[in-house]
Amino acid sequence: MNVFRILGDVSHLLAIIILLMKIVKSKSCAGISGKSQILFVLVFTTRYLDLFTTFISVYNTVMKVIFLICAYVTVYMIYVKFRKTFDSENDSFRLEFLLVPVTGLSFLENHSFTPLEILWTFSIYLESVAILPQLFMISKTGEAETITTHYLFFLGLYRALYIANWVWRYYTENFYDQIAVVSGVVQTIFYCDFFYLYITKVLKGKKLSLPMPV
Repeated sequence: MNVFRILGDVSHLLAIIILLMKIVKSKSCAGISGKSQILFVLVFTTRYLDLFTTFISVYNTVMKVIFLICAYVTVYMIYVKFRKTFDSENDSFRLEFLLVPVTGLSFLENHSFTPLEILWTFSIYLESVAILPQLFMISKTGEAETITTHYLFFLGLYRALYIANWVWRYYTENFYDQIAVVSGVVQTIFYCDFFYLYITKVLKGKKLSLPMPV
């Protein structure tokens, strides 16, 4: 395992912890897209089914279990414990616009036509677009809380570090997974504009605001 993957995993975990701490401390889910979190639950659930079939390492198993637990706890916080604070009106992205094409693509383009492989491929494609409901919600409301932008930043950093991980593995192991790489690049592109705003505004103490749709 190389340093880029470890840093990517740490960044990913830090993003989730930041989000959970925000919810617990404020006792509010304001500004958080429940639909994005539902998509992440689907991503982790379909990707980590190999927990029941394959053991890779203690590190790998522990991280998968942590991500699964955190994902389900986050959805529970949004839709059950603090549901009264959830802004369902602005969390209006239609998930079928993502789930239908992702499901179709996972059947058409995969490494092998087996249930576990199709579900793994589905999780890779879905993760690349899972953040869109959150970005749509921010665009719709016109602004985001600082803690939410920190969550998005570390989530985007995780994807960027995983691209570096894939480059490293290509040159050191001659390993290349086209599905994972292309999906990861697409996801990172979605964060590019956000990264610019984060660096130029949030890190300077200004509140992040995005143009509202007409």
